[in-house]
Amino acid sequence: MKKAIAVAGLHKSFGRTTALDGLDLAVETGEVHGFLGPNGAGKSTAIRVLLGLLRGDSGSAQVLGKDPWKDAVELHRRLAYVPGDVELWPNLTGGEAIDLLSELRGGLDRKRLDELVERFDLDPTKKGRAYSKGNRQKVAIVAALASDAELLLLDEPTAGLDPLMEVAFQDVILQAKAAGRTVLLSSHILAQVEKLCDRVSIIRQGRNVQSGTLSEMRHLTRTTVEAETEHPATGLDALPGVHGVRVKDRRVSFAVDGAHLDAAIRRLGEFGIRGLISHPPTLEELMLRHYGDEPAADVSKGHTEGTAGQEGAVSGAITPVHGGDGVTR
Repeated sequence: MKKAIAVAGLHKSFGRTTALDGLDLAVETGEVHGFLGPNGAGKSTAIRVLLGLLRGDSGSAQVLGKDPWKDAVELHRRLAYVPGDVELWPNLTGGEAIDLLSELRGGLDRKRLDELVERFDLDPTKKGRAYSKGNRQKVAIVAALASDAELLLLDEPTAGLDPLMEVAFQDVILQAKAAGRTVLLSSHILAQVEKLCDRVSIIRQGRNVQSGTLSEMRHLTRTTVEAETEHPATGLDALPGVHGVRVKDRRVSFAVDGAHLDAAIRRLGEFGIRGLISHPPTLEELMLRHYGDEPAADVSKGHTEGTAGQEGAVSGAITPVHGGDGVTR
């Protein structure tokens, strides 16, 4: 089966500002793929290219086997997009906005729509101007998931949602995955990514610095070990791959690289283990490994998400345009 998203060597600049610097990205059909990186890494710019809102300077991008720039109209019937800051038509109700967006994709499943409206506790009769940020997000999420879109492009979709709605979002994304739909999820909520994603790509300064399953990526990081032993543990800091050993009486803690975890535990066992806690590395630790030493001056080197003139494009799929006469077009 073809990849849902295939990006190779993608470059995009805004004047002298480089947003994407040879980005590679592969998303398999039917998976939930986490798209991680700090602000300014190029995530939103990449998503805009996939939506056909921006055209890459060089390299290639394929979405559902099509060119997102040349085949944007066709692709927009097959995908759904939720930005991190949704703007709605102020004079339309939430329900009317959902209906309008659904027509762009050829309709929606009314039964699924009713279930999602109830699940997200959304009042579809309110005007867009009366919604809070969280409720605007709900409208976009419901519109996307009520459709039969093959591909969901989600760029910080739960910004502004409360914890209960966060749980509801995770449940419906897992249902979408079970139904065979593909999801590209850009998120700063690492616990969300850990729960939902089959694979993850971390980008930095417009490049993919690491991709893989969570287990594959954790193998490249350090696990924290805390133990209580019968005899004080000594000599652990001399073992390869072991870092930050702390010993207090019969308690010891250290971090160990995945490749050396087995040897470290065997050595620890020589002192008589009476209690053991291990903490597999979290995605937050993976992120810090790549970005913890990132200089604050990186943005000044010309890497950013885009320019002020491009910011409106992030929600272009559902952002109304207001004329000078106050009429929404």
